Amino acid sequence: MPDPLHIREATSADAEAWNRFVEQHEQGSTFHRWEWREMYRDVYGHETPYLMAWDGDAPAGVLPLVRVKSLVFGHYLVSLPYVSYGGPLGDGRAQRALSARAAELGRGAKLVELRTRTPIETDLMPVHRKITVVLDVDPHDYEATFKRFDSKLRSQVRRGEKEGIVVRFGREHAAAYHRVFAEHMRDLGSPAHGLRFFERLADALGDRAWIGVAYLGEEPVAAGFAIENGHEVEISWASALRRHQKSSPNMALYGAFIRRTCDRGFRAFNFGRCTEGSGTHKFKKQWGSRDEPLPWYQSGRAGTNAPPTPDQGAFGLAVRVWQRLPLGLTTPVGAHLVAGIP
Repeated sequence: MPDPLHIREATSADAEAWNRFVEQHEQGSTFHRWEWREMYRDVYGHETPYLMAWDGDAPAGVLPLVRVKSLVFGHYLVSLPYVSYGGPLGDGRAQRALSARAAELGRGAKLVELRTRTPIETDLMPVHRKITVVLDVDPHDYEATFKRFDSKLRSQVRRGEKEGIVVRFGREHAAAYHRVFAEHMRDLGSPAHGLRFFERLADALGDRAWIGVAYLGEEPVAAGFAIENGHEVEISWASALRRHQKSSPNMALYGAFIRRTCDRGFRAFNFGRCTEGSGTHKFKKQWGSRDEPLPWYQSGRAGTNAPPTPDQGAFGLAVRVWQRLPLGLTTPVGAHLVAGIP
């Protein structure tokens, strides 16, 4: 019988070994990289018990964890908050050992949640409340991808271009991106990450982070933040202003992101996670994309199977009030509130 793995919390001295293990593991992702730990700590001050499993002197597994605590929303231990992927990397033995330690560290929390892209070996309970939606594209051949869209979709993408929508990419568009994002989230009734969150993340990920903004004249009217992840690009946050809906800025934005994905040789464009059957899901499916279930795993208090969401009854009134508040208030206050919603 093999000796038990030694599990300890990683320190900054382990950053290089951590990223090397992530890069070499088949299921390793950009979201598992060490840079996220620094961002979670710097922007929100979250506790980040990033766990490493060791087999003697050799790394055998990693599990990034973030403890999210709020007086309003409660206490959660998540891998990883605000995004769709995390969970333990390693063989079955490492997965079991790491997830068991996560459950121990999460005692007293409302919920421990490991957000994995593929099934793992663990005693935690599997849940299937989210999916991700993926479009297979033609590397270096956007026109071939575009031709597979139905005629209505193609005309919607072109409409934005005919209306004068221009999409620009680059870190220098972060402030414009956030202006659109903050207004869009206010209109939905949800608090939004602050500009510092996105700037810090873009700086940490470098070329792996894409900020794209659709402009009508000089006004930003739609925006997206995407992340390179292996052979695909995932748009993790996207927004559009309702008052410009007739110009189809959102369709032009997605068209530009998909074109860039093709031009740079990626094989897939990931529209990000959603709830199956929702309006967001229908929007993502119209591009000819396919669903992938997200097998997440949980342990926690009885009756708690998800972090709070704006559509829960208890938050219904707060949502309606939030939608009526000025951006000058919701933008700074929202950045503090959203920190507690993993």
